[in-house]
Amino acid sequence: MELLQLQYFITVARLEHVTEAARTLHVTQSSLSKTIQRLEEDLGAPLFDRTGRNLRLNELGTRFLRRAERAMLELEQGKLEIKDLTSQESRTLALAVTTASTLPPILREFRKQLPDIQFHVQMLATEEMVTLLRRGEVDYCLSSPPIRGEDIECQIVCVDPIVVAVPASHHLAHRTSISLNELRNEWFVSVKKGYGTRDFVDEVCRSAGFEPQYIFEGDEPARLSALVEAEIGIAFIPSTARGARESIRYLAIEDQQLVREIALLSHKSRYISQAAQRFREVVIDYFKSVTAV
Repeated sequence: MELLQLQYFITVARLEHVTEAARTLHVTQSSLSKTIQRLEEDLGAPLFDRTGRNLRLNELGTRFLRRAERAMLELEQGKLEIKDLTSQESRTLALAVTTASTLPPILREFRKQLPDIQFHVQMLATEEMVTLLRRGEVDYCLSSPPIRGEDIECQIVCVDPIVVAVPASHHLAHRTSISLNELRNEWFVSVKKGYGTRDFVDEVCRSAGFEPQYIFEGDEPARLSALVEAEIGIAFIPSTARGARESIRYLAIEDQQLVREIALLSHKSRYISQAAQRFREVVIDYFKSVTAV
């Protein structure tokens, strides 16, 4: 079994299409097909169900993919470890987040401490984020809710109350707190389903006997305050995301334990570089300072 066979197999398995996989790998379709066939011959079993150029992983292929990805991850982490220990070159810290409201001050502090380290951040839904983490394509995830698994290191860094943001002109703006049941007839702005805080809020509201009515659903949590300020709707917003806007009032929830946990996630098999270790320390210190206020 050759390393090239594993690389080709993983790409085909993820895309389940020969033409797309060949284009991604910059090889001919015939060369790719022959390599996959040789791998199957080496293993003594087919890994795909074939329909024309479309491939679908069968049960054996699904099992082998997990092993192949793990093997390639270990090799890649070995390369990163050697590079980290022997090179003075700057490197990129790869991050995926489901919650971005706390990220700017964290990245600002990290850049002050390690100005030569670049970072690449992706705002993703929970499932997409976990996929990248398990593939070893990101160093850390900042996630709400926490994600736990045999291969995932999950560290809770903050317990963050969720409040209701209403415009200053709203009929509830004079209140400092409110029962969740009083919000059943209100219109909300929110991120789309798939984001941790949205899914959690929906679940808690259902347990209280109603489904929130959404007038706006988007992909940018940072935009919600502007929508509330424009009187489009009200919003459930994490306490750490509150801004100093005179035209918005924030109400505590009285009768429900409506809090989100923020977790820092890493892959247990991924090498943690010196820069990544420092980033973890910055994250922990930041949330300690926020919750101490």
